[in-house]
Amino acid sequence: MEISLEGRVAIVTGAGPNIGSGIALALARYGATVACNDVDADAAKACVERIERNGGTALAIPGDVTDEQQVTGYIDTVVEKFGHIDILVNNAALLGGRGVLDESTDFFRRAIEVAGLGNFLNTKHVGRHMAANGIRGSIVAISSSNGWSGTAGVIAYAFHKGGVNNFVRAAAMDLAPYGIRVNGFTPTAPTPDNPALIAERGPGGVLERPRANGIGGETGDEPWRRPSRWAGERAPLVPMGSTGTPTDIGHAVAWLCSDYARLITGCDLVVDGGARAKNFAYAPAAPADVAGPAPLFPLDITGELDRDL
Repeated sequence: MEISLEGRVAIVTGAGPNIGSGIALALARYGATVACNDVDADAAKACVERIERNGGTALAIPGDVTDEQQVTGYIDTVVEKFGHIDILVNNAALLGGRGVLDESTDFFRRAIEVAGLGNFLNTKHVGRHMAANGIRGSIVAISSSNGWSGTAGVIAYAFHKGGVNNFVRAAAMDLAPYGIRVNGFTPTAPTPDNPALIAERGPGGVLERPRANGIGGETGDEPWRRPSRWAGERAPLVPMGSTGTPTDIGHAVAWLCSDYARLITGCDLVVDGGARAKNFAYAPAAPADVAGPAPLFPLDITGELDRDL
């Protein structure tokens, strides 16, 4: 099966150096022209540069996904430059935060706005463009395993990722009459493989280097506090030994945006080595004791640090 996105134009929101950049690079390597959005203009520019180093065509479209005027502005920019939009990946989100006893109203509100308005405004206006122009497009919203099951310390993140999951199903029903597909994709703590990010933070991710509070922040120190997570050595968590990388995510999202997935809508695609599927009481074998997945098909051909992942 040869996946080709030649002639397609994609927007990826939240195109920062990890998952967003990996998806944007994959879409470009499969032939799409990619418009890279981030609220941080430098992050959007870095994503474009990574794509261009690998032979692709990209455009930086910085902007705040919660501001409707900015959203319609960068969508208009993409249409004016490339003529149409065929693919939208809603990845913009605020990671981390704190638990329900400690989270601030300001962070909670901002996290919900980025995910809620980001998905809504981009899907609305890109969807209107697709419907008006007879484009049977593909829209993908990036969820999280935290949107399907509970984790202490990230109440805002869990809330908005859970909302993304049903937004996908409802939007899929709205857009199905126009041949526009809407799906979710759920990653689970992928290991970063962007050479720039590895150079900055070192190799490995949260599974290889566990944090005391997971992806959340510190809790309070009142005398009545009780621990919300196990602090000792953890048993292995992933049946296949790896939850994958943004490159694995990118391959899957590219396929989901291709015509091979023409009747897949309102669904959630999971690529995580079986992490979400396992029973709560099941502890898999250690990564060193399992065969692991087949070798990764690399997409960042200019990087040296990610070739052995």
